[in-house]
Amino acid sequence: MRLRVEFTTEPFDLDEAPEHAVVARRVIETADLESVDVGPFGNTAEGGADAVLTAVDALLRKSLEAGATRVSLQVNVIREGE
Repeated sequence: MRLRVEFTTEPFDLDEAPEHAVVARRVIETADLESVDVGPFGNTAEGGADAVLTAVDALLRKSLEAGATRVSLQVNVIREGE
């Protein structure tokens, strides 16, 4: 099964990326994922279910430890042909 995760961390800072955002992006960029898209207002990555779920666990733990007060995420199953 393939999954897509989309996430943001808060609080936002438009002048400089907060530490929790940097940490979350680093987790996703170094995970065994495909189609990683990192942006200022949202991030998306795709991969096998085990890789995505492992990355989500690390993302939540590390970004909260780094000061995130809220993490919004959505996980979708990618159907064949999408």
